[in-house]
Amino acid sequence: MTTHFTDLAQRAAADGQVTSQEILALRRQGWGDGIITREEAEALFAVNNAIDTRDDEWCDFFVEAIGEYVLNGTKPRLQCNAEEAEWLIAQIDHDGVVESFVELETIVRIIERAENVPTVLKDYVLAQVEKEVLTGTGPTRSGGDLSATHISSAECRILRRVIFSSGGYGPAAVSRFDAEMLFRLKDATLEDENAPEWGDLFVDAVANSLRGFVLDNAQLSHSRKLELVKFVESDSPGMGGFLGAMASNSSKFGRNMRWAKEHLTGTDGPQNDYVGDAKAGDAVTGNEQDWVDAKINQDGQVDDLERRLIERLKEESAA
Repeated sequence: MTTHFTDLAQRAAADGQVTSQEILALRRQGWGDGIITREEAEALFAVNNAIDTRDDEWCDFFVEAIGEYVLNGTKPRLQCNAEEAEWLIAQIDHDGVVESFVELETIVRIIERAENVPTVLKDYVLAQVEKEVLTGTGPTRSGGDLSATHISSAECRILRRVIFSSGGYGPAAVSRFDAEMLFRLKDATLEDENAPEWGDLFVDAVANSLRGFVLDNAQLSHSRKLELVKFVESDSPGMGGFLGAMASNSSKFGRNMRWAKEHLTGTDGPQNDYVGDAKAGDAVTGNEQDWVDAKINQDGQVDDLERRLIERLKEESAA
């Protein structure tokens, strides 16, 4: 199946375009055995690099297929391990630039869908967007005549999706790294006419980083999820095996059940006091206050976005 798929992809890219019929054929071949393999995923990257026009139909198929390989090509599902993240970045960054918006969208969609992704993947996307804002060039710019430090609506949407994604630092949680990046963008674009969404994004995200919190076990790591999957698939495939294990070896069964209870319920790891965690996260610590004060005071003036941030923090403290 893989060889046929690769041949089909090479023929599709030969004339610099991919037709609807060719996309349908690739879809049938790719999902014919239920999975997208690495060889097939690399063939699709080769097609994307070769074609002149990337219409919506191709972009939708490409994003779906690459996401299927990265998130579901190996167990556990909906997880991206470090090796897969490095492979994905290497495919996109092979010549030092992100060639097309569809490549950027592919990573963003993976981060949104994933239960967890390596930090390097999220940081890579944010670095690409920051570079595009500061240079005025890149796949979100589409050849427009924007200034080098103008933050576009497309960039605001990508930043919000990645920063608040389920697969990032924590579901809907903003890290200090993210907040630092947003301050850099703000300082670089103060004199520019940015997208209307930019102000809300900056205030929402930085306030979240100061007043939000992340549960200790909000996300399962790749290794932990794989461990649980292997346990579920091991030894006792059905009720007969389950009862047989209980009858034949009660002591071993008891140990296995204790292990399962601890690992499946999370009682072997950090436990959450939800009310306490929420209250602690809602309070701006001395370290956090020192950080935000330093960011605001570093240029000797308080700009409009910083003023909005200060008002937001005051409102939330009073609530």
